[in-house]
Amino acid sequence: MKGGVMEMSAHGIALLAQWEGIREDTYKDSAGLDTIGVGHLITAEEKRTGTIIIDGAHIPYEAGLTKNQVSLLLRQDLSRFEKAVSDMVAVSLNVNQFDALVAFVFNIGIGGFEKSTLLRLLNQGNYDSVPEQLRRWNKAAGQVVQGLVNRREKEVALWLDKELVPA
Repeated sequence: MKGGVMEMSAHGIALLAQWEGIREDTYKDSAGLDTIGVGHLITAEEKRTGTIIIDGAHIPYEAGLTKNQVSLLLRQDLSRFEKAVSDMVAVSLNVNQFDALVAFVFNIGIGGFEKSTLLRLLNQGNYDSVPEQLRRWNKAAGQVVQGLVNRREKEVALWLDKELVPA
């Protein structure tokens, strides 16, 4: 995108946290991966050390994180997804469109977005194709997952600038 790296809005972050869920302790995500906070996948290094680097400090996470640590970790994690969307999207986006794409990429991963038809069509200026393309990403292990169907509809609503209010 022209003009550097955009940041997800506070409204977008609140919606993403609602969609992902907020957990102060470790849990297994839907793919069985160790996770904490708002969708933070615990890395091999974090497992080895028992700490997560948050805002430059090594924070032990076995007993859980504070709400503030979860918030800082999410903000830290979001930066690479914001950068990916900013770097890969060649057309202008409004705040809701950017937020919807960052939430989408946070869920599917940067590699999936980079190779997607959605990105190719959007970069050709085909904004109207984005809702249909978002909806295609509704499967896990080849099966349609209702949670992903619901998540994509929320991202479509945000893209289309429908009124979404975080819980």
